Amino acid sequence: MSRKLGIFGYPIGHSLSPVFQQAALDHHEIDARYEAWETHPRELGEAVACLRGCEYLGANVTVPHKVEVMAHLDEVDEMARLIGAVNTIVKRGDRLTGHNTDAGGFVEALRQAGGFDPRGRRALLLGAGGAARAAAFALVREGASELVIANRTLERAASLAVELGGRNRGVTAISLHDAAAIGETTSSADLVVNSTTVGMRHTPEQDTSPLPDCVLGSGSVVYDMVYNPARTPLLAQAELAGATAVGGLSMLIHQGAAAFELWTGKRAPVEVMFEAAERAMKGM
Repeated sequence: MSRKLGIFGYPIGHSLSPVFQQAALDHHEIDARYEAWETHPRELGEAVACLRGCEYLGANVTVPHKVEVMAHLDEVDEMARLIGAVNTIVKRGDRLTGHNTDAGGFVEALRQAGGFDPRGRRALLLGAGGAARAAAFALVREGASELVIANRTLERAASLAVELGGRNRGVTAISLHDAAAIGETTSSADLVVNSTTVGMRHTPEQDTSPLPDCVLGSGSVVYDMVYNPARTPLLAQAELAGATAVGGLSMLIHQGAAAFELWTGKRAPVEVMFEAAERAMKGM
């Protein structure tokens, strides 16, 4: 019997997950299809319940469902509970367990694509949404000495900072509108991470960087979670400053690789997944 996997989202037509996950399944000759399941928020509970059918292995979850999906699962693992979001569902028997592979995928991307270890380093995180939460918890867990969260709405950044332990854990918040604070923090940061959608193709801010010009340090690593386009305005800015520029495709693939291993118990063919995603991006 052919098995099924897929990704819940709304909208979902832009997702690369079906491309690189199917490539991984085919590489291991696993008789399964990975599909994009466009799921309106009103339909989420019914859609998740379908995963209990014997033909399903599990699913991925993307916006806007990562938080709401938790109410429809039997169990949520510790990391997903801490982050407050699920991006991977695994079926064992008829039970559905939620996981969050974004945090681990982010750290793996930093190490593999950026040659960066967060331990003892200073980081600036732009944004305070779901993706930012995964990155923030990962950086604190990995021993970053200082984490500054910058968001347009300061209260949201401050709330996340408190959740992470605040000044006792070296976590503070600033406003993205505070140019002086942004400039000072960015120039001294070892790592700058953009978790916002600024610079993403097909958005009103596709030609914009979330940072002012001339604030990046030449020795820093700049990680943009936006993966389309491959070279965002922020990454172009980082290259001009002499910083190490890393695009978001690496995180997308590494979080997907961790999900693949949870579903199948097999080692994810990361290179195969990268190649499939890069080919698909060229056609976008």
